[in-house]
Amino acid sequence: MTVDCPAGRAIKYERDNIDTDVIIPGQYLKIHDYSELATHAMEGMDPSFHSKGGSYIVAGRNFGCGSSREHAPIALAESGIRAVLALSFARIFYRNSVDGAFLLPIEIGPDAYSGISDGDDISVDIDGGTLTDHTTSKSYAIKPFPGIIRRIIDSGGLFGYDPE
Repeated sequence: MTVDCPAGRAIKYERDNIDTDVIIPGQYLKIHDYSELATHAMEGMDPSFHSKGGSYIVAGRNFGCGSSREHAPIALAESGIRAVLALSFARIFYRNSVDGAFLLPIEIGPDAYSGISDGDDISVDIDGGTLTDHTTSKSYAIKPFPGIIRRIIDSGGLFGYDPE
């Protein structure tokens, strides 16, 4: 996983509780090829997801709730999503994203959530703690990653992390 979050298109879902069953429906869990798995990302909720060509998902509260399937962050990352920007995350989705080094789960505030529109060009400066909407020229604070989470991210995931 990279902490480099260059400018890319936002795909905004104005809803809470986007669960792993719609991120990657259960019938696709037997697919072991990540590229093929990615072709079914968001199929349970947004059949036009792939035609949007986004780099970031912006969503409400409790993103990734539901089952503990790690397929959800894998499918999103393999489909080109660098980060999910949400008001909050289901903890298991959050940790699967970080531990597997699939994508960045970035918590944003209500001002960013309401200020960013579908299709806006955005970027994230992790070190600076800011989210910039280049379409509107507005910047927003992001919640910093806790120390150990940031160290896992910088290590390329949990398998690369050395607590010493």
